[in-house]
Amino acid sequence: MSAVPEESKLSYNFLGRSGLKVANICLGTMTFGDSGAKRPGQATEEYSHQVLDRYVEWGGNFLDTADVYSQGLSEKFIGSWLTKQPREKYVIATKVRANTPIGVGLSRRHIVNSIQRSLERLQTDYVDLYQMHIWDDGAPIEETLRTFDDLVRCGKVRYVGASNVVGWQLQKIVCTTEKLGMNPFISLQQQYSLACRETEFEPLQVCKTEGLGVLPWSPLKGGLLSGKYTRDSPPTTGRLGWVRGDEKRASQAMPGWNTLEGNDQIWNIIDAVQDIAKTHGKSMAQVSLRWLLQKDVVPSVIIGATTLAQLDDNLGAASGWTLSSEEMARLDEVSQPRIPYPYEMVWRSNKSRSNPFQSQYFVSNTN
Repeated sequence: MSAVPEESKLSYNFLGRSGLKVANICLGTMTFGDSGAKRPGQATEEYSHQVLDRYVEWGGNFLDTADVYSQGLSEKFIGSWLTKQPREKYVIATKVRANTPIGVGLSRRHIVNSIQRSLERLQTDYVDLYQMHIWDDGAPIEETLRTFDDLVRCGKVRYVGASNVVGWQLQKIVCTTEKLGMNPFISLQQQYSLACRETEFEPLQVCKTEGLGVLPWSPLKGGLLSGKYTRDSPPTTGRLGWVRGDEKRASQAMPGWNTLEGNDQIWNIIDAVQDIAKTHGKSMAQVSLRWLLQKDVVPSVIIGATTLAQLDDNLGAASGWTLSSEEMARLDEVSQPRIPYPYEMVWRSNKSRSNPFQSQYFVSNTN
């Protein structure tokens, strides 16, 4: 493949209020390995390594995985690749909570067991960012946070973060770590895209006021925002095509076609993205990713790639061009979700009350 021009390579940002700098596009590795579910696009170990090598050629340093991805194969594939690399160059993020052969949840027992197995699969002594994959009603949050703090103190984990939480849960995490004098969470990995903006109502507001960086996952909503699909041509390939064959497979990352085909707002968003892409000579995927990259609370966007060509196209959103303020406003407007009570009332009442000194960090409405 052709060499990547220097001006197009990934840039680096601080991850939240930490001193850790990461590439502005993170390589998500959920497609590494096939756990038997036969999802389209799952990569072999050899092809996973080719994807990793190409990502590095673009200047990337940030890899995201989880203990549950392909039943541990994703971590294993990264680990076999990492043994041939200078470990200190890369920021490795993984997660704990989901149902695995050794258990489930965020108890001290499960977290300690899980991090040890993740380190073994990754073939490394430490994880740069360890994230709770989703809130656990079965374990006291104090138990979870103290265990995470112990892992930082003993050197197995460098930083900690959250994923898939609601606003009060994230605020509870922030306040509890502060109250107990523990290492703070620095990031929130959350679904966020032109097709999913509800996370702006509360979790992103907590991130803004408390200084956490947002790491959007599913930024293209299962390929929907890449321009591959139209209202009149139901998908037959890719993840959306796979889901359409059996709607029971639908998930947040792979929406069911029956929820999309009659959704006028989705197709209005796609029309706007297509217009802007033509103006810039960019792909629709690049415009959709660029919209996220220009959000002030987002230091890095997590992408997945099933082919090297797709990887190159997505990484082309990283540097060397920007969307104008008018284009950002157009995308904001066309993708704006209905704002329910009390958010609409609170935000409307505070439009003229912006005070940049009100917060320890910063507050700016994403809308």
